[in-house]
Amino acid sequence: MYPGMMAWWKHAHRHGGGGCEGVGVEHGGPGDGHGHGRRWGGRHAEEASAGHDHDDDFGGFGVRRPLRFLAYKLELEDDQVTELARILNELKTERAQAAVDHRRSTSAIADSIAGDALDETKLGQGTSERVKTAERLRDAVVRAIGRIHAILKAEQRQKLAYLIRTGALSI
Repeated sequence: MYPGMMAWWKHAHRHGGGGCEGVGVEHGGPGDGHGHGRRWGGRHAEEASAGHDHDDDFGGFGVRRPLRFLAYKLELEDDQVTELARILNELKTERAQAAVDHRRSTSAIADSIAGDALDETKLGQGTSERVKTAERLRDAVVRAIGRIHAILKAEQRQKLAYLIRTGALSI
């Protein structure tokens, strides 16, 4: 099933199956949304991404859409999806802080240029803050990838590496 259809399908089943008649949906299999399977689509699927905005995307790694995409492509189990949601949420927070730091350093650089003479001290502070922010973000991404690697099985790691190599997923 296409990952984008999961929410629609679950909604239809919760509300009397409206819209599912005649489309060949079989009930009771793994990932059918009723908690019978261990893969994505079980009853924990919505809990894993609860509280995240649907449109949160940054640098190819958002929270909800990439979570759903990875869960589908890597055939993740419910506990893996829950942990992946935590990891991506922490990475989202770190990237949001980096965006704030970037705006702050931009302001410092602009202030250094605005005067009659170039304020090299402010300019140095603004540019060094950008470097520190980039280093913190790099460290956060490395930690996130390490944690993702730890929760995946060997076959799932191979699939993830393939998605990154082919550009289907960017980090």
